[in-house]
Amino acid sequence: MRHALAVPIARAAGTLSRRLGRGGGTALPGKVVLRLSPRAVEHLGAGLRGGTVCVSATNGKTTTCRLLAAALTCDGSALVANPAGANLMSGVAAALMAGRRGRPRPDRALFEVDEAALPEVVRQLRPHALVLMNLFRDQLDRYGELETVAAAWRRMVDDLPPQTTLVLNADDPAVADLGRRRSSVVYFGVDDPTVATREVSHASDSTRCLVCAQPLEYARVTLGHMGAWRCPSCGDARPAPTVRATRVSIDSTRGQSIEWATPRGTASATLTLPGVHNAYNATAALAAALTLGVAPAAAATAMGRAGAAFGRGERIRVHGRDLVMLLAKNPAGANTTVRTLLGDRDPLHLLVALNDRTADGQDVSWIWDVDYEPLLDHIDVLTVTGDRAHDMALRFVYAGLPRERVRVVENPSRALDAALAGVPDDRPLYVLPTYTAMLSLRAELVRRGVAREFWRDA
Repeated sequence: MRHALAVPIARAAGTLSRRLGRGGGTALPGKVVLRLSPRAVEHLGAGLRGGTVCVSATNGKTTTCRLLAAALTCDGSALVANPAGANLMSGVAAALMAGRRGRPRPDRALFEVDEAALPEVVRQLRPHALVLMNLFRDQLDRYGELETVAAAWRRMVDDLPPQTTLVLNADDPAVADLGRRRSSVVYFGVDDPTVATREVSHASDSTRCLVCAQPLEYARVTLGHMGAWRCPSCGDARPAPTVRATRVSIDSTRGQSIEWATPRGTASATLTLPGVHNAYNATAALAAALTLGVAPAAAATAMGRAGAAFGRGERIRVHGRDLVMLLAKNPAGANTTVRTLLGDRDPLHLLVALNDRTADGQDVSWIWDVDYEPLLDHIDVLTVTGDRAHDMALRFVYAGLPRERVRVVENPSRALDAALAGVPDDRPLYVLPTYTAMLSLRAELVRRGVAREFWRDA
C-alpha cells in the first residue's frame, strides 16, 4: 500500500517541477518515491520481463548507454532508460516510473549508474547484464581513492546471482579482475596497436597487480592504465577479449571507423564520436548488445546512427561556427581529450571551463596531472572560465603558454562570447568543461536558441 501511494505522489512532483521550469523532472520524482518507499526501485523493476542492464564506469557511461540503447531498440522494441544522466538511485527510480506509462510498455531497462550508487542499485534490480568499463581517479573528495570504489564493486560482484552476466573491460586490470570468480563473463577490449603507445602515463591510476601487488608490464597502452597488461611476477594477465576492436581509424575530431571481431562474426561502424575512449565505449556497447541477443551487424549499424550525448563530443552550430563540447572532468578524461585535439592539425581555439562544485569535485588539484603541454604549440587562443578560472590559467602558464595568449573571463556567458568572437568562420571552438560547467554552458546555448535542453532529447 505504501508503495502504491508513493508512485502517484512522486509523479505529481515531477509534473510540478516541469511546469515551474525547474528542469525535466529526471530525478525529483525518484527522490520523492524513495523517501516514501525506500525499496521502490526493487518494486518498479520487478515487472520488466526482459530484465535490466546496468552500465557503470568513471568515464563513458552516458555515451555507452546511448550507443547500447540504439542497438537494443533497432528492432523497434521499447526501452526504459535514463539518458539525461540522472544516474543515482533517484534517477533510476524516476526513469522506472516514467517507463511504466510508456506505450508500448517497455519490458527491458537500461541504466547508467554512478560508480558509488551502483552496489545498492544492483542489489535492488538484480540486473540481467552488468557492464563495467573502467575505474579512474575522479572526485577524490567524494569517492576516496580508486581502490575504495574497486573494493565496493568486488563485494557487489561477489553477491550477484549466477544468472547475471558480467561484461568487463579486459584492458583495465581493476575491472578485469572482477571476473576472476565468475562463470558468466564477456570480456571486451581494443586490439589495434596503431592507437596504442608503449609507455604508461605518469598519471595512470591502476598499474599494480591485483594478485601480488607488483608493478604490471604493458605490451601496449591504449588509454591511461588500459591496454595489454601482464604481471611478470605472478603471471596474471589481461584475459582474452570475447569482443575485440581490431581496427580503429580516428578521423581527427570528427569521428572514427571501427571494425570488430566477435564470436558471431565481424562488424563495423562509422561513428560521429572522436577519440580512442569512444572506441572503448562502442566496443562495450557492442559486447553488451551481443550478450542480450542482438546480431553484431545490426548492433553496429544502429550504433553508427547514434549521435553524441550532450556535452560528450556534441557539435552545436553557433553563429556559423561549430562549437564542439568535450567533457573533461578528471585526469584520464582530460588526457584523452588532449590526445583527441592533437588530431586537429590547425591552430586550436579553446574555451576551458573549470568548476569545483559538488558534482565536479571540490579538489581541482587533478588539473596538474593532465598533460596539457603537448597542446601548447597548437593553441591559437585560450579562454578560461568558471569558478576556478584562475587555477586553470595558472596551470597553462606554468606549462609554458605565454600569459598574453591566456584570457581569463570568469563569467561563462561572457567567456563564451569572447571565445567565439576570435574563431574564424571555418574553424571550430573546442570547449573543455567540467560537468557543472558543461551544464551551465549548455543552458546558456539553450537560452540563445541554438541548443535543446538535454532532457528533451532523452
